Amino acid sequence: MSRPTTHQEGIGQPVARRDALEKVTGTASYPDDLNRPGQLHLAVRFSEQPHAHFKLNLQEALAMPGVKAILTAADVPHNRFGLIEADQPVLADGLVRCVLDKLALVAAGTREQARAAAAAIKVDYEPLPVISTVEAAQQPDAPQLHPHRPGNLQRKMHIEKGDLTAGFAQAAVIVEGVYQTHPQEHAFLQPESGLAYPDEAGRISIETAGQWVQEDHRQVCEALKLAKEEVLLRYVYAGGAFGGREDISIQILLALAAWKLQRPVKLTWSRAESIRGHHKRHPAHFKTRWGATAEGKICAVQTELLLDSGAYASTSDEVIANTLRSAVGPYEVANLQLDGYLYLTNNLPNGAFRGFGALQAAFCHETQIEKLAVALNLDPVEIRSRNLYRDGSIETTGCVVPAGVGALETLEVAARSAGWTHSTETGWQKPEVVQPADPTRRRGLALVTSYKNIGYSYGFPEKASAEIEIEGHQEIERVIVRHSAAEVGQGIVTALSQIVAEILNVPLDRIELTANFDNRAPLAGSASASRLAFMAGNAVKGAAEQARAAWLGERQPPVKAFYEYHAPPTTPPDPVTGAATPNFSYGYCTQVAEVEVDLRTGQLEVLRLINVNDVGRALNPQIVEGQIEGGAVQGLGWTLLEDFKQENSIPRTRNFTEYLIPTVMDVPPLETHILEISDPQGPFGARGVGEMAMVAVAPAISLAFYRATGVWLNQLPLTAERVFFALQAEKGE
Repeated sequence: MSRPTTHQEGIGQPVARRDALEKVTGTASYPDDLNRPGQLHLAVRFSEQPHAHFKLNLQEALAMPGVKAILTAADVPHNRFGLIEADQPVLADGLVRCVLDKLALVAAGTREQARAAAAAIKVDYEPLPVISTVEAAQQPDAPQLHPHRPGNLQRKMHIEKGDLTAGFAQAAVIVEGVYQTHPQEHAFLQPESGLAYPDEAGRISIETAGQWVQEDHRQVCEALKLAKEEVLLRYVYAGGAFGGREDISIQILLALAAWKLQRPVKLTWSRAESIRGHHKRHPAHFKTRWGATAEGKICAVQTELLLDSGAYASTSDEVIANTLRSAVGPYEVANLQLDGYLYLTNNLPNGAFRGFGALQAAFCHETQIEKLAVALNLDPVEIRSRNLYRDGSIETTGCVVPAGVGALETLEVAARSAGWTHSTETGWQKPEVVQPADPTRRRGLALVTSYKNIGYSYGFPEKASAEIEIEGHQEIERVIVRHSAAEVGQGIVTALSQIVAEILNVPLDRIELTANFDNRAPLAGSASASRLAFMAGNAVKGAAEQARAAWLGERQPPVKAFYEYHAPPTTPPDPVTGAATPNFSYGYCTQVAEVEVDLRTGQLEVLRLINVNDVGRALNPQIVEGQIEGGAVQGLGWTLLEDFKQENSIPRTRNFTEYLIPTVMDVPPLETHILEISDPQGPFGARGVGEMAMVAVAPAISLAFYRATGVWLNQLPLTAERVFFALQAEKGE
């Protein structure tokens, strides 16, 4: 066979990303780069009302220059879609439930003509009462937004374990808290864009970006009542995703127009349209109390969680399940009762976002365990080390935690990196923080630990597949890898290529694996849940091993192998107790933040941020480090800057002049540690890492603020204004 690659281009090597050159030189194709001769341009007329009946008058718009057609709900064969629950209209049919709803789709000769006509459509609204908060959704006289959801309750979930009363009876201290988190905009670089056209095979072909090509394809086919062979959906490079491309946005609109008009059509949203046109991170409200023994062992937790689904289901049912399961963090608690309630409102839908509910939970559970540490006069590292998951621990839902638990190791590395010391006599001891000479400024240091599941949860049949073809006789000359793992910027194409290079012992330049896959490629599942390195990695590994065996068996090339990997099974929650085996793997992370606060203005500055992640095995350490640092910075934005606002369910945040995200000037020094505690079921021991470094940034910063000032913060974001008023309230001013 060919030259060895284990120490050059195989797993564990920081090889350059395979898509780097074309991206930095501008030759890579993103959706807005796509054009076809004779294409029409599309524009959407969104609803101006969050809840209303409406009627359209299209006459003036139809007569405008360049307008070829205006499509409405009557043009959609099956006017419903949704990733989990088909509760959204493609084009609203006389009723709108939020301002994401689309009333009409205009096709014209130019983008400007289409936009002008969309704006000229006359809409007669009959406003209906608006539900803009979860509290309003619960009221007995609240309007019912969906007939099949009485009381606007989308989902209720309950988890119990042990004996809560007996648990609190054991407690030497009990601490309580109420915590509120806020929505977040994904803010990916390129707004939604795509092209659709009737192709030479008579299909409707769609070229766009997304996170799960087969699911997008399914929803397009169902909405248009077309056979799967009649639609071809292909992804090109995505300008970021973070969960924001998990739901359908423009795919069905593109297909509908191309199918109805039998012309190529293109649609690109403005930034303002993108912000109103896709879901957000769920705002969450926690009410909780925790008890611990005098030795610092958590003995009881009771938590109530309220989540705002927005106007449609999106992935909210799964987010609340993940948030509630995560509510006690990576800590073993013998007695607990967790109750979660998910309500529908007229706000923009909330759905998948990097972390998938774990961020909201971490803000709650890390503040609570810090309060226990203060009440018991225990070091923050010491109390965490006494409660963290180990191999064999029993998790929230009553099952054994999946093997390969690296929580304690991340804690110890992070603590020592930040200056903590440990002895058998005194346990962990935190370092002294040198205070600024200026008495109006204070510094604080805090450590937090978190975890996040790998893969889909609660009984979903998790699988991924890949096909590999080998060409060559005396040596492997060419390897073709087929799969559908979406490349959304995370580097999955490079990581999978390295797995193939490792197994087949060939250089990367002989491996053909690109990001331009369509719905016919072997199923890989979505680019979400930190799952692709684990799931697609196992699928590609299995296919490569089978292909190698066949090639060595002197079969005539080309040799083909197909492999489908099935993850260890999980189970749905028991309807009474919530008991389950929810996940097959977890990733663990400990973070340390040091902050300085200006007591006069409330301005918080993060001086340094330490990230210690257990990644199982780093398939490509450079990519892993980039994921960790990117997640930390995105978490920094959610914590300090990003403040997505809606008033009476109308977005007041409409563009990047009103929604601030971190720039390079906002990024503190980042210290990254990659731990490799092998996952026994991951490919070469690897597990996902994309979400973990974002999960606990908020409590790391808020608790560092507490250590600096003695003031607890219970609501995000930590803007200077909010911090200032918290300081004033503590002083009684």
